[in-house]
Amino acid sequence: MWGEAPAIVLVRPQLGENIGKAARAMLNFGLTELRLVSPRDGWPNPSAGPASAGADEVLRHAAVFDTLAEAVADCAHVYATTVRKRGVTKPVVTPEEAAREIYAAIGKSALVFGAERSGLDAEDLALARAIVTVPINPKFSSLNLAQAVILCAYEWSKTQSLAQPTVEEILPPAPQAELEGMIAHFEALLNPRGYFHPASRAASTRRTLRNMLTKPGWNHLEVRTLRGVLTALERDP
Repeated sequence: MWGEAPAIVLVRPQLGENIGKAARAMLNFGLTELRLVSPRDGWPNPSAGPASAGADEVLRHAAVFDTLAEAVADCAHVYATTVRKRGVTKPVVTPEEAAREIYAAIGKSALVFGAERSGLDAEDLALARAIVTVPINPKFSSLNLAQAVILCAYEWSKTQSLAQPTVEEILPPAPQAELEGMIAHFEALLNPRGYFHPASRAASTRRTLRNMLTKPGWNHLEVRTLRGVLTALERDP
């Protein structure tokens, strides 16, 4: 489906008020699908409603997940927001570019935002297909959660007047769940062969492998084909 509105995913949000303000920002610009990953104070949170200024429908239908991987399992396009670009090996886009890409894309998209104090960590960023960031004053780069959401939501709202692109014979990118299965398949084959040794480098090696396998934007047929290759390699010669 072209032009499908993205889900807004808040990872480990700390304050109910900030969740409410994010919901308000979403509804201001026509976004209604809110997903929460391990909110610190649980959910529902009584502080969210008053802060949302009437965006009750967004809060009422908010879905809660234990992990970011679960929250974006059905998404073919995952954009992680951060002001830190150092060491990032994935495409980096502005909110406007991300909105245009989402509008033109086939399949479900998610815009992911980190916790108020710490933002997204390296493991969160490894799940994304692309990074969303904005030019910001390096001497004062503090952007609150609702501000970050409203930047992206506003850019999404601008796409609603754009003409629908023509796309022919393009398979949609694979959802996150299929990529997770492929990555797990790789790890299951590599682990007994000592690929992740030494243990001190295992986490970094796994993250590099994940970044490499989520970078190309495989469609579901390509993922299935690669899984077939791995299955063939598993068999005894």
